[in-house]
Amino acid sequence: MRGTNAALGAAGLAGFLALWEAVPRLGVVSEDYFPPVSRVAGALVTELGDQAFWTALGDTLTGWALGLAIAVTAGILAGVVISIVPLLREATASTIEFLRPIPSVALIPLAVLLYGSELRSVLLLVVYASFWQVLIQVLYGVRDVDPVAEETARSYGLGTWARVRHVLWPTALPYVMTGVRLAAAVALILAVTAELVIGAPGLGARIMVAQTSQAVPEMYALVVVTGVLGLLINVGARTVERRALAWHQSVRGEVAV
Repeated sequence: MRGTNAALGAAGLAGFLALWEAVPRLGVVSEDYFPPVSRVAGALVTELGDQAFWTALGDTLTGWALGLAIAVTAGILAGVVISIVPLLREATASTIEFLRPIPSVALIPLAVLLYGSELRSVLLLVVYASFWQVLIQVLYGVRDVDPVAEETARSYGLGTWARVRHVLWPTALPYVMTGVRLAAAVALILAVTAELVIGAPGLGARIMVAQTSQAVPEMYALVVVTGVLGLLINVGARTVERRALAWHQSVRGEVAV
């Protein structure tokens, strides 16, 4: 089954690349605005040989990793604390529902006013967007705890943190891992967006420079790099999720299939 899926995926990718090469070559769109994949591949090779490209990639990964780490830590801690304190849960419900829908890109003017084009501007946007992905999943996970298991733990005299460790956390962990996986993708999107709009160092800023200087193949090459980076992050997050949940029935069933 996995071999068949891999073959179908490879065939689909090959078909997409062939279509990309053919569309501008046939004059459907102008090569000035949509260069064939062969020109983009050449530009990508040139980029890979440029030290400035690797510096920009490192800047993007730094903003992504730091922002994701802060968001995941804060989201898990806040979610657990809010969930185990009923009064706090009631007090924060309306605030969470108000803040969560605010698009992170709407905070770009604030980030620029506070930090200019520094890394901290990127972190502000990345953390804000990723935090909610984790927090909401933690809240859902805690809500899914079996009341019977909770009462059993209480009857055996387990304290608050013992119940968190032995009852709440195992139940919430699948939700937490889903939140981390979603947050990892969102963090990359916001990191590149912040660099593109604000001009903070990274792949986004390099894409903006290529676009404004009419280096179209280089621009597409950098866009491809961000796509590949997103794919690798998603695959890595799924791998971590499977390993962390190897004991869970959903993962055992997936492996068995």
